[in-house]
Amino acid sequence: MNTDISSSAPDADRSGWTPRLIGSLVTIILLLEMLAVSYTMISIALPDIAAHFQTTQSAWLLTAFLLVGAVSCPLVGKLADMHGKRRILLACTLGAALGSLLSALAPTYPLLIAGRALTGLLTPCLFLSYSLIRDVYPKRIVPMAVSIATSGMGIITVAAPFLAGWLIDGFGFRSIFWFALIGLSVLAVLLVLTTDESSIRSSSRLDLVGATLLSVGLAAVLVGVSFGPKWGWSSASTLGCLVGGVVLLGTWLTTARVVREPLIDLRILCRRSVALTTIGAGACYGAGVVYSLVLPLMCMTPAALGLGYGFGVTAKGFAIFQAPFGAATMIGGIVVGVLVPRVRPRQLMAAGLVIETVAALASAGVHDQRVLLMVFIGFFGLGQGLIYASIPNLIIAAVAPQLQATAASIVAVAQSLVSAIVPIVAFAILNSHIALVSEGRAFYTDDGITLVFVLSAGVAFVGAIAAYSLPRTIHALALSDRDIPSTAPRPVPTV
Repeated sequence: MNTDISSSAPDADRSGWTPRLIGSLVTIILLLEMLAVSYTMISIALPDIAAHFQTTQSAWLLTAFLLVGAVSCPLVGKLADMHGKRRILLACTLGAALGSLLSALAPTYPLLIAGRALTGLLTPCLFLSYSLIRDVYPKRIVPMAVSIATSGMGIITVAAPFLAGWLIDGFGFRSIFWFALIGLSVLAVLLVLTTDESSIRSSSRLDLVGATLLSVGLAAVLVGVSFGPKWGWSSASTLGCLVGGVVLLGTWLTTARVVREPLIDLRILCRRSVALTTIGAGACYGAGVVYSLVLPLMCMTPAALGLGYGFGVTAKGFAIFQAPFGAATMIGGIVVGVLVPRVRPRQLMAAGLVIETVAALASAGVHDQRVLLMVFIGFFGLGQGLIYASIPNLIIAAVAPQLQATAASIVAVAQSLVSAIVPIVAFAILNSHIALVSEGRAFYTDDGITLVFVLSAGVAFVGAIAAYSLPRTIHALALSDRDIPSTAPRPVPTV
């Protein structure tokens, strides 16, 4: 059996860049930019949204997005192997566009959260994109294309804060959802016009029971952590959510070991290189989400309140703080694309996580120093860029072609789960340190803001330990009938 991943692309070894390939890569980059922009714009809009709906549960706008993303990743991965990666990538894009429409029209906060949850279908677009690149691009340009696609997640984020500020200040927070709807609709059309479909297919079964156990269990735990400060940690509601969620998650782990085709193949996760890459990737995304979440809360707080922090900037004014983050992220990704042939991705990933740790700790101590804070924001973005571009290269090196889609979906689940959980913890901390409430908006103490920066640093540090523990030399997972799941994708013979 021919298992070469280039078999789906004729003359893969001899072909290079063509206008259509360039158009395809630009489309994929812009689609991934929409994923990055969704974090940035929501973070900037959080104060306005919280004030409009008079809620202190702003974290659920991020958590609902990421929770759906986490649970959908393995399901989407299986569907992509069965029906084609481009087809499922297009379906996710259109589903996210529908979620943006619901958010734009939502009259209540629960409906807004529901719209954001549906927009979480953007999350699996990340691993679907570089899996599709691997299948249909010429083999010799795959590493550079993957690095450009993933590190490209910093290009538009340079401009996104300025765009978000202009939209929010001029047209209200709902305008960011209309922007997402239009952008995703256009990209869906471009995807069809520029990108080939993968010929790799597999037969598979969807583990809907596992998906239900995992999603409900996680949601219950997150609800318990989120509302624990309000309900009381010893209340029946809090304990019921926490204990019930843990039981459901334990049941899911048990079924995952006995089900023939589980939602997440734990055998692959048991491989050291995959497990440590998964931990590092989850930590990177978790630390980044919390850091991006606390920045606008801090910078947009009026200094006149005397809380020890805050510059009183508008959404548009906050762009000057966020721009260094996006620019540095792009630079970090380009560095990986240039160095990865000579420097091991594990070293670049570890360096990025150490940079994040130091930058988050430094940011915790400069709440009232504008220029210095912007420098630390840039360093944090540089770390993010190094990690973003290292992750797919590590996965490609760690497992054989037939297992890469499965491994990529496992990493994507970890990225989404950690990113969903950590903001809940962050807001649990903040809601325990409320200084005052004015016009429906909560303002937090200086200690609360500091603790959230420290939380971001702690999560990144855990990832750094995992990255430094990766094997110095990573060999692809050996292939045998026992190693390859029955659902592993195999090239479809071309006629």
